[in-house]
Amino acid sequence: MSATDAKSIDVSDIPVIDMGAALDGSPEGQRQVAAEFLRAATEVGFFYVSNHGVDWELVKRARAAAHDFFARPPDQKAQVQVNANHRGFLRVGEAKMADYEQPDLKESFVWGRDMAPDDPAISPDNPFVCANNWPDFMPELRDALTPYFEATQDCGRRLLNIFAVSMDLPPDTFTRHWQRPITRGSLVYYPPPDLDDSQFGVAPHTDYGCITVLCQDDVGGLEVQTKAGDWVTAHPIEGTFVVNVGDLLARWTNDGFASTPHRVRNRAGRERYSLVLAVDPDFETVIDPAVVCRDGETSRYEPVRCGDYIQQRFDKAFAYRNN
Repeated sequence: MSATDAKSIDVSDIPVIDMGAALDGSPEGQRQVAAEFLRAATEVGFFYVSNHGVDWELVKRARAAAHDFFARPPDQKAQVQVNANHRGFLRVGEAKMADYEQPDLKESFVWGRDMAPDDPAISPDNPFVCANNWPDFMPELRDALTPYFEATQDCGRRLLNIFAVSMDLPPDTFTRHWQRPITRGSLVYYPPPDLDDSQFGVAPHTDYGCITVLCQDDVGGLEVQTKAGDWVTAHPIEGTFVVNVGDLLARWTNDGFASTPHRVRNRAGRERYSLVLAVDPDFETVIDPAVVCRDGETSRYEPVRCGDYIQQRFDKAFAYRNN
């Protein structure tokens, strides 16, 4: 597919849902916001959220840390090269979405819940519960990313609760197992490329997990495929998060919600940064579509453990896992 065939839409055409009514956890507020989620996710295919409960100062600190980290020399960043637990730095060329012929033109730094190396919860049976691969040369990265991660993961949990309510399910249907969620955070840096039709910052893909909570900078470049099949520009709107339904939530809802295809093309001629949180419950959570099936509806997918599914997708997408 050509990289140049996205329609430019007005910012006013993007669904921006105010989560304020749902922040107090009241059933009435959740139902009000859930109705808007359902309409946006099924009619348009993607949406943004405002008044989401995340202090924007945390976003600003995380952004500043991302700028500083990616500006460091390659040999410094290589000191925290991504490890077997999928924590650390990935160079350009180490990530490739789906079966696209070229790797993505981006650098990333991946982290998760902050844990001490001797935490008794760490086990080889769960590679996502692990110590982060923080750089010694930049201790302020940990200080900036840890509070951002915790606040945005809490937002993601609220979002999953609202998705459940929108399907007339108990709010904790997708968050019942939340002792050690395997949520991953990614700082992503897109250099300004020599443009051509075959190179993407991130090639067209759907996300692996339940939901992705994405914070853009003001450069732009995100493009999302609507329910009608059109690729449209997803303009940056300060103070909001983009919400993408991922493959695992699509599976869990028996395709009641479809995962959102999207891609990144940095056309601006300057550096682009984004903050990404892939929000998922505990590794052992059984993703079983039977929980949403009613009136004789048949499950389209076999049950699978959350962590097993994510690992399988990682093995296909990241070059370091095949070395």
